[in-house]
Amino acid sequence: MTEIRSLHGTTVAEIFSAGIDNLEQIESIAVSVLWKDGNVTAGHSNTSAANLALLVLAMDEYQRRNFASDG
Repeated sequence: MTEIRSLHGTTVAEIFSAGIDNLEQIESIAVSVLWKDGNVTAGHSNTSAANLALLVLAMDEYQRRNFASDG
């Protein structure tokens, strides 16, 4: 049976770093979104290593653009 663990308090960078370190063990990607109105949506998708790499690059670029002045 699949084990689901909370990642509360974990940064996106930590999640993707752990994923990259264990890439060969990833079978699919699951995502949940907590909306401001309190609703949660979730889903999963099988993905290739190439698509996962593109997702990581897109998140990195987004964070660099939007959070560069926070540090």
